[in-house]
Amino acid sequence: MQSTPKNPASDYSTSQQWSEGRFRNITPKPATTREPGAKVMWDFFFNKPANTEPATPIPVRALTPAILNSAPDGSLYRLGHSTVLIKLRGGWWITDPVFSKRASPFSFAGPKRFHAPPISLEDLPALDGVILSHDHYDHLDHHAMQKLAGKTKVFLCTLGVGDRLVAWGVPAAKVQQYDWWQGTEINGLRFTATPAQHFSGRSLSDGNRTLWASWVIENLQAPGEVQRIFFSGDSGYFSGFADIGKHFGAFDLTLMETGAYNENWPYVHMQPEQTVQAHMDLRGRWLLPIHNGTFSLSMHAWWDPFERVIALGRERNILVTTPMMGERLDIQSPHTCERWWQTQMREESASLKAAPADSGQAG
Repeated sequence: MQSTPKNPASDYSTSQQWSEGRFRNITPKPATTREPGAKVMWDFFFNKPANTEPATPIPVRALTPAILNSAPDGSLYRLGHSTVLIKLRGGWWITDPVFSKRASPFSFAGPKRFHAPPISLEDLPALDGVILSHDHYDHLDHHAMQKLAGKTKVFLCTLGVGDRLVAWGVPAAKVQQYDWWQGTEINGLRFTATPAQHFSGRSLSDGNRTLWASWVIENLQAPGEVQRIFFSGDSGYFSGFADIGKHFGAFDLTLMETGAYNENWPYVHMQPEQTVQAHMDLRGRWLLPIHNGTFSLSMHAWWDPFERVIALGRERNILVTTPMMGERLDIQSPHTCERWWQTQMREESASLKAAPADSGQAG
């Protein structure tokens, strides 16, 4: 699985995913897949339901350098959306670090975050590495990459994303970019880029010019003992999850996309039922839903991913953990966590139910 990274790699012709100048998924999009029309997109940008964003700030557990300095090995912290900070073998690793106020090319428009990160970019510890799934704005933050370049040893990413980083000023010697099923071993940790079903691009003209992926993180402990973590990145549901589960064996923890789902784009984002099935395909033990709680990227209530995945977990006897942003999770022994979103969920649901009656009285 270990391979020589392409660094940088403007020629992707050796990749099986590269075809006619663009990357592609394993399974082509079905011809019957519904495409979002003009009304869907109008509603998405200008007519979202009120509960797609919290009415009041969500609770966040602040982190400080002192807290992180004293954190034991195997600590994990959600910082927001798909940004997860993990301490493994004495070093810190972070997935898809997004710290900007908007997941957008513009500072004045686009999805705005619900909460500040539990810790600032400046206060983050020195990082052994950054792990990147793809180049969409809610996963690849230009400003964060430039800020982290000086305090990070290595950036692990997919084909083409590494070239973006180098173009942004990240030293090429720090960038390692991989095709699916390729990876590297660093300080007793093995990282493998694995398939996902998604797409890429940061403008109207560069669609699928860079590759997308999920990642497998293996902590090589005592002989024959491996702790496995799966980071989904973004993906629709596909047979690749079962293939990854068969190839690597059971996962101790899966960090699974559960948010931004919609019936109008089923090919690239999973419904909660599919997220749970993907976790089962991976032979996961604990499931931590990510890609939620920070940006409004669809039409569902901001708390809906948590509620639905927990309900599905109960039905299927799956262990689900939902830590508050900034709350410590022990990878070896996760806990179920309190439902920190429920007070706001009940208040907002009651407010929405009361709104029509109030409007009628006012009229």
